[in-house]
Order: sequence, then C-alpha cells, then structure tokens
Amino acid sequence: MITTVRLSATLLMCTTLLAACTASSHHILPETAIPDARLVLPSPPAPGSAAQADDDQVFHETRALKDTPRWALAQRDADLEVPHLVRDFSCAVGYTLDLSKAPHLASVLKQMENPIVHRTSEAKHYWHRTRPFVGTNLPICTSPEGLGLHSSYPSGHTTAGYGMALLLAHLMPEHATMILQRGRVFGESRIVCGAHWKSDVQAGFLNASSEMDTLLAAPELQDDLAAAREELRAMKVTTSAPDVAECAVEADAAAHSILSEK
Repeated sequence: MITTVRLSATLLMCTTLLAACTASSHHILPETAIPDARLVLPSPPAPGSAAQADDDQVFHETRALKDTPRWALAQRDADLEVPHLVRDFSCAVGYTLDLSKAPHLASVLKQMENPIVHRTSEAKHYWHRTRPFVGTNLPICTSPEGLGLHSSYPSGHTTAGYGMALLLAHLMPEHATMILQRGRVFGESRIVCGAHWKSDVQAGFLNASSEMDTLLAAPELQDDLAAAREELRAMKVTTSAPDVAECAVEADAAAHSILSEK
C-alpha cells in the first residue's frame, strides 16, 4: 500500500516523469525486485535511548539554520519533481543536467519507480515513526501538509536523492566523487529542513544503497543505462553552466556536514 504522504515513498524517483519516457520501450520491474527494507535496515532509535537523544539534540540545534543559505538549499532539495532532482546534480558535474534531453535516463527512472516506491512505503508503514516537528512549534523548511506525520523512517527524500546520486555516479564515474558528495548533502538537507531525524537520513543512505545495488544490475535496464550514459555525456556540449552562486552554497554545505558538526 502506498501512503498518501506526498513523499512517503517520496514518490521516489518518478511520479512526474516526462512524456519522453515513452520514447524508449521499458519494463516495469516487479515490486519485489529489490531487498526488503524492513529486514535490511536497523530499527529506528528506541525512545529514551542515546541514539534518540542524539536525534533530539540535532533537530533542536539545526532550527538555528532558519533563513540561512543552508536553509534555502534544504528548501530547494525538498522538491522531488524528477527533472528538478536530476538538475540538482549539475554543479557536481559542471554542466546543467536536463532530463528533457535524456529520454533513456527518464525510462530508467520510470522502470525503477515501482519497486522503490513499494519497498520504501512498506518500511515507512512498518516503523510508523513520528516526524521530529510533531508536537512542537519549531520551524521546518517546508509545509507539514502532505508529509505524513508518522512516516519518518527511513527518509524517502534521502532515498530518492542518494539513489539518484548512485545512478548518476554509475553512469558518469568520472564525476562520481562530486556526485556522491552532493547526494550526501541532499540527504543532510532533510535534517536541516526539520522533516526528518538524523537517523532517518542515515537509514535513507543505506536504503538507497541496497536498492540501487540491485537495480543497476537488472538485465532489463542495461540497454537504457548504456544509452543514458551517452545522453549525459552529450549534454556537456549542449547545455549551459550551472548557477555559480548555487554551486557555492552547495560547496559550503558539503564542507560543513550536519552529520559531523551537530
């Protein structure tokens, strides 16, 4: 069952995929094509545990980031519309990533959608963890409407963002370091935002890794993956440079990790 939370499965990679997906024939992978996150992930921190106390502390300390450039980046990272999510990695590769120019990449994402949404939604329903802002009047970077007050673990945004990073790093290994760094920053944005606990985000990294490790080896995807690699390389000479100011904010966020400084 897919939660009504706009992001509960975070619609993970594809609820708004472009019509360009139809340019390439594709297979919809079965819901069970990837590992069961309820067995792969550890349980979220228990109430009263040291891990939960750490989560509490990080949530409260990061409220001080409201109205800073890091807060604004977290707001931008909250947008999971697929073309926007792809474009978020433009600074990491040095040129603008435009999904409209990559129908095979769009096809790959569409084929991955079914199992990712299903497995992440399963896990969120299973643990039914309350989000950090519930019961407080502390600020978060987006509206709480549609988030799902009890679907915090694992972070679906992090699963989507780091999953995209793993996919793009696979397709552009020459840029893998910076792509994966941006994926880490994307996940940390959920802590800054106040929509997720620190441990939700850490679980999202693991969730994305276990999912993508399986999906990238799927025989059904290999032709589209090869074509997507060429589409991304071609963009280097057909698209513009990313915004310098945005890239500077991303670089600063990468240098000041929420996971190590809070």
